[in-house]
Amino acid sequence: MKMSKSKTRTLHCLWLFLLACLCSASLANNAKINFREKEKKVLDQILGQGKYDARIRPSGINGTDGPAVVRVNIFVRSISKIDDVTMEYSVQLTFREQWLDERLKFDDFAGRLKYLTLTEANRVWMPDLFFSNEKEGHFHNIIMPNVYIRIFPNGSVLYSIRISLTLACPMNLKLYPLDRQVCSLRMASYGWTTADLVFLWKEGDPVQVVKNLHLPRFTLEKFLTDYCNSKTNTGEYSCLKVDLLFKREFSYYLIQIYIPCCMLVIVSWVSFWLDQGAVPARVSLGVTTLLTMATQTSGINASLPPVSYTKAIDVWTGVCLTFVFGALLEFALVNYASRSDMHRESIKKKRRDMEQASMDAASDLLDTDSNATFAMKPLVRHPGDPLALEKLRQCEVHMAPQKRPNCCRTWLSKFPTRQCSRSKRIDVISRITFPLVFALFNLVYWSTYLFRDEEEN
Repeated sequence: MKMSKSKTRTLHCLWLFLLACLCSASLANNAKINFREKEKKVLDQILGQGKYDARIRPSGINGTDGPAVVRVNIFVRSISKIDDVTMEYSVQLTFREQWLDERLKFDDFAGRLKYLTLTEANRVWMPDLFFSNEKEGHFHNIIMPNVYIRIFPNGSVLYSIRISLTLACPMNLKLYPLDRQVCSLRMASYGWTTADLVFLWKEGDPVQVVKNLHLPRFTLEKFLTDYCNSKTNTGEYSCLKVDLLFKREFSYYLIQIYIPCCMLVIVSWVSFWLDQGAVPARVSLGVTTLLTMATQTSGINASLPPVSYTKAIDVWTGVCLTFVFGALLEFALVNYASRSDMHRESIKKKRRDMEQASMDAASDLLDTDSNATFAMKPLVRHPGDPLALEKLRQCEVHMAPQKRPNCCRTWLSKFPTRQCSRSKRIDVISRITFPLVFALFNLVYWSTYLFRDEEEN
């Protein structure tokens, strides 16, 4: 009997403990339900009809009549493109504004009610901020509108929204494609002057950028925040701006433009190593490289806006096109020199034939006269005698001062005077001159534009 009584008491204790747990759980659940109902009562209390007017701006700092202060920060989610032709860029960002509206203070129930959440922006007063350099923009409404408003117990309001913008970005393409571009994001008040509304950057970290930001042809080097207040006839308006510094990736242009242009110029020099008589081969090579270079230049210009100044890529393509055109003109000069040498050689040959014929006729006459009479040869030769003139010329050569040898003349003397010798010399000089001048141009081009790039940025 004693054991049964103890068991009965134990069972009673267990039942009492379970009932207590159930009661506490039900009370907690009822408290939560009542707590959620409190949110509705608080919203009705602070935003009820006749209690809050969204048309009136909040008061200034410490409840004064000064301007309302709105602190702004943005989170850059992605940058989809930077267009050189239209000079614009597209960005998706989370935009946040925070300000204090003392009319929205409420009881937080000992810290249980951290903030109230709204999805309708027209329920409270909103700053009239707009993006001054915006071309296009839209909100995101999938699946629900990506916007919320949080009201904190002290009356602080946080507004957050996700938007996509296409913004104007005026570019200076003088150093293209070795350039850096600064694209701005400007935000300003449309109707409230600085006497009523002031925008400030949030302290600490006003701009955040996603870590894995990827751009196909640019690299985001850095970004700077600044103020850009503007004065008009209607007053001074508060303005914020973010300057995004983009560096153009040069490797793409090196592979697609610079190396192919160099190869075309070098291919045009093959004409210097072909024979002067290979007219079809040299003409077709020169015309083909010239047309290819012209097509390459037109393709580059098609991807750029028609600006009035000269770009770095224009200098490069223009000089490369000049070298290819110069190689084609060089063959025209070689062909002309070759035909001129052939004509001169034919005239000399005719003259030699005529002299030889006259000498043969004279020798025949001398042979005839020698058979008839024997002429006495003089012991002293006259000044007009050919043998005397030859000896006098040899003496002058030995007596003349010896000139120092010239390396260029010595190198050119390897090509003796014969048929087409001048055309051959033009080809040989071109083989050395064209590469040297092109190498000098590369040295000046890269040193100039790379140095200007570092100086201006």
